[in-house]
Amino acid sequence: MSGTLFVIATPIGNMGDITQRAVNILSTCGYILAEDSRVTLGLLQKLGINSKVYSYHKFTEKKFLQKHIDEMKTGKNIGLVSDAGTPAVSDPGKYLVNAALNENIKVVPVPGPSAAAVAFSCSGSMSDSFVFAGFLPSKGTERTKELEKFLSFGLPVIFYEAPTRIKDLVDRLVSMKARIVILRELTKMFEEIFVYDGREIKEKGEFTVVAELMENTNETKEIDSQLLEILKKSELSNKDAAELVARIYPKLGKNEIKKIFIESKQK
Repeated sequence: MSGTLFVIATPIGNMGDITQRAVNILSTCGYILAEDSRVTLGLLQKLGINSKVYSYHKFTEKKFLQKHIDEMKTGKNIGLVSDAGTPAVSDPGKYLVNAALNENIKVVPVPGPSAAAVAFSCSGSMSDSFVFAGFLPSKGTERTKELEKFLSFGLPVIFYEAPTRIKDLVDRLVSMKARIVILRELTKMFEEIFVYDGREIKEKGEFTVVAELMENTNETKEIDSQLLEILKKSELSNKDAAELVARIYPKLGKNEIKKIFIESKQK
């Protein structure tokens, strides 16, 4: 009988956030795969756990993938952790999870802290949905393209960012007239959560950013008066009409334009 792959969330800062279930499973796994074995060994030491830990990061996860799959096929249980939060979310682990599922090996989540979920819950957004972007490319046109792509969905977007690039990300979001909530050092001693208002940002620690394009009511009125009647009489689909209007009014998200267009047809 095959073993199990346990995907175990660990604290993103505050040790008190570890679950009792996570402690129990970490204690009983055949071994644990860790993004940085030194970080995980420190955690286990504080918890009084003596399980074996092996390094499993982005440079080695493909190389040793089959070895770990074979171990689970023989009945061994393996725990997968990242340095902080939930594994395989902008962290190593996705290849192992994918391979385990494809081999019909049981994958069991051991849920707990996630910086993305925490950030959205504390962002004050009125939306019921969000888009997770993780880390953007570090520089160049790819960074710009990815940023524009995620914001074009018309939903709050959650980014992870390094302290050396946080100012660049915020400057780009300000130029796009986004509402920006910055969450620094979540659950740690120097935790900060604030709506960005131009203040100086301490370029230290770990950053999570929630950005949402703000609606422009003036542009909405212009669409109503100048284009909607023409578009309603055209044979364009809602999607094509929204894309056409978005080229003229780039500050409005396509989803918002499509909503306006559909509502106008119902009148």
